[in-house]
Amino acid sequence: MGVLELQEVDGTQLAVVGGKAAHLGVLSRIEGIRVPGGFCVTTDAFRQVMAQAPALGDQLGRLSRLNPDDRESIRTLSAEIRRTVERIAVPDELAAAITGALARHGEHAAYAVRSSATAEDLPTASFAGQQDTYLNVIGPEAILDHVSRCWASLFTERAVTYRLRNGIDHRTVHMAVVVQRMVFPEASGILFTADPVTGNRKVATVDAGFGLGEALVSGLVNPDVFKVRDGEVIAEVVSAKQRAVSALPGGGTREVAIDPQRQEQPALTHAQVVQLVQLGRRIEAHFGCPQDIEWCLDGDGFQIVQSRPVTTLFPVPTAHDQENHLYVSVGHQQMMTDAMKPLGLSMWQLTAMAPMHEAGGRLFVDVARRLASPANRAALLELMGKGDPLVRDALETVLERGDFIPTLPDDGPAGPSPGGAPAPLETDPAIVAELIERSQASLAALRRDIADHSGPALFEFLLEAVQEHKRVLAQPLSMQAIMAGMEATWWLNDRLQEWLGEKNAADTLTLSAPGNITSEMGLALLDVADVIRPHPAVVAFLQTGVDDAFLDELPKLAGGAAARDAIEAYLDRYGMRCVGEIDITRPRWRERPATLVPAILDNVRNFEPGAAARRFERGRQQALQKEQDVLSRLRALPDGDRKAGETKRMIDRVRTFIGYREYPKYDIVSRYFVYKQALVAEAERLVRSGALPDAEDAFYLTFQELHDAVRSGGVDARLIEERKDAFRSYQALRPPRVLTSDGEAVSGAYRRDDVPAGALAGLPVSAGTVEGRARVILDLAQADLEPGDILVTPHTDPSWTPLFVSVTGLVTEVGGLMTHGAVIAREYGLPAVVGVADATRLIADGQRIRVYGSDGYVELLP
Repeated sequence: MGVLELQEVDGTQLAVVGGKAAHLGVLSRIEGIRVPGGFCVTTDAFRQVMAQAPALGDQLGRLSRLNPDDRESIRTLSAEIRRTVERIAVPDELAAAITGALARHGEHAAYAVRSSATAEDLPTASFAGQQDTYLNVIGPEAILDHVSRCWASLFTERAVTYRLRNGIDHRTVHMAVVVQRMVFPEASGILFTADPVTGNRKVATVDAGFGLGEALVSGLVNPDVFKVRDGEVIAEVVSAKQRAVSALPGGGTREVAIDPQRQEQPALTHAQVVQLVQLGRRIEAHFGCPQDIEWCLDGDGFQIVQSRPVTTLFPVPTAHDQENHLYVSVGHQQMMTDAMKPLGLSMWQLTAMAPMHEAGGRLFVDVARRLASPANRAALLELMGKGDPLVRDALETVLERGDFIPTLPDDGPAGPSPGGAPAPLETDPAIVAELIERSQASLAALRRDIADHSGPALFEFLLEAVQEHKRVLAQPLSMQAIMAGMEATWWLNDRLQEWLGEKNAADTLTLSAPGNITSEMGLALLDVADVIRPHPAVVAFLQTGVDDAFLDELPKLAGGAAARDAIEAYLDRYGMRCVGEIDITRPRWRERPATLVPAILDNVRNFEPGAAARRFERGRQQALQKEQDVLSRLRALPDGDRKAGETKRMIDRVRTFIGYREYPKYDIVSRYFVYKQALVAEAERLVRSGALPDAEDAFYLTFQELHDAVRSGGVDARLIEERKDAFRSYQALRPPRVLTSDGEAVSGAYRRDDVPAGALAGLPVSAGTVEGRARVILDLAQADLEPGDILVTPHTDPSWTPLFVSVTGLVTEVGGLMTHGAVIAREYGLPAVVGVADATRLIADGQRIRVYGSDGYVELLP
């Protein structure tokens, strides 16, 4: 009762034996893999024992309500639960089953007693080191005592915190216990079948030390480290191993000193390292993913005592060939690096202008072929460098190795396009007006026509609508207008630095440029605040923490009808926007209007009436004054009239076109909201038919899968649950800017020597210097800003613009010269530095900082 031999265990019995034992059972069946013999005390036994302590129900309920950051409460309550568990006597029948198993394996032999939780060694959460293991336990009485200790270790402080952070219910996790014959090794350690630092799947890493592995796990010694690729040791570091952990004859372990003559000898020979990696590759192939493997070397060779998935590696896009691929993150270009749900991913893939590859809930573009072509390489690197210098540096790092991206012959000299080169674009505001009118007409037609479609016919209509979507985005005139504004910006910055020694002059020259739909959005919320400010009852109501039904309540208050009308008008124009708006599944402001309330209240508190108009006019005047100053200084130079004339034409050009840079994204997001409303209506029909528990479950299906579900009327509930689990695991991953098909995450560097010691380097995107209080904000809805604050956040897409009117500077971890945050920072005249690695971790909320927007770094002030 409650005991299974390891040889009886397989991978399907996770709920019975836990993750560790399930893996050990599978390992013991792999040809050529040796696993120490033993048995497992099952989760049935655990549940039987726990049922003897009724107080546990209340204790676990209290535990589930704790904040994972409340360390003191977690420490106190988890210790209380452990004491409760350890006081429970092992039932006689179970004790007899355990001692019977010991008799079969050697009653007085030494054993390792090891936890094996049902939420352990999983593909999405390894729980490595969260529960306890006891080594060299001898005798039935000691074994029974240590089984109880393993049960209690389900509630160690670290295990409880890990579950709270990963959203795992304590009541759903049960503990089995593995009892294995003890191995007394000459050496032991850990094998990662993929490089745990870079993620490279072709490089294995072996950590090795003398004696029991506890010396490495506890940090008692630095291990020898070997890296192996293609059957060869390609790098090694042999450490001085002064101490080891060895077994005591009567049970337990102790630290021992290593003979000085052996301390700097490698724990393994190269041949042994290669042999071990071969075993690891066999295990990896069986489980189908990179493994973290604990091993021991005794006189008979290697024994494997544990194998678990490596859960910290970023997944690699699936490729259907053996060629090398080099992936660039789409999220870093779009200023949204969060994980996306399957429907969001598939809709972006459908509407994108280039093929995109999914991995880890993110999208990537493969640039390997373009880099392989000498004719395309320079242009691609220049484009990437202007967007994000760290991406360019990462790509150049791979190219410099010379062994990953081959140089392929070009197909031939690049000739003119069939229609010839496009005619030069005139600097004419009517061009922008025409493009916006075309977009609005196409969008109106989409809204009109989609209403006539439902069921499977809707999906056919949407596939046609996507083609119109792409046609609008790909209009040559639209691309020319975007590039005209960007190229004029680059021209002004380059020439005015060359001629006048002035950095980033275009930042001031583009202040309050007309027609920027995103900057207008931020100013329009100031106008909404102007309507609300005179009505104390409305302000007080909004300060109570309203829900998304608050608009219906407003007319009941004095001034509430006007407030509601102002917010409704704002939502009519901008309600399709939201944080992470490239993911169609994200809730839009129209769906969650309460999201805007904190920004509205900040505007009510921090600004006087008419602030939007004054701010826009102030920026326009600053730009005009800057133009006059620049032209005057240029005329005083040799050949000054020509330089001033060219500059004036470029200033006019940048102010004509730079605002349009934001409009195509507005068009995309507007269309997405139309698509979403239609798709959610189909999901709601599936809910009414009983095929889907909740309409938002449809977000875990791809566009094609949802189409199939609507056509068949059935949904695979298990697939949705699997997708939810995967999405939760993806949320914990940080996507790399550049990823190779070998799985290596390549980090770029700025390679600068002009950054003061202790300062954080980044990319200068909006000129000026500002000092103030850092507000580290991870959630737009939780923003609470005061005048003079500097916004520090991972990334800002257009939905963050309402906050820009309240701050004096911007620091982000992601971004480039022409990404949305940079464009709007320049529009509002905010000094900004983007691409600051780990800014939200290195800068404390409330800390005073100084942002050097012209030079590209941030100083942390005392």
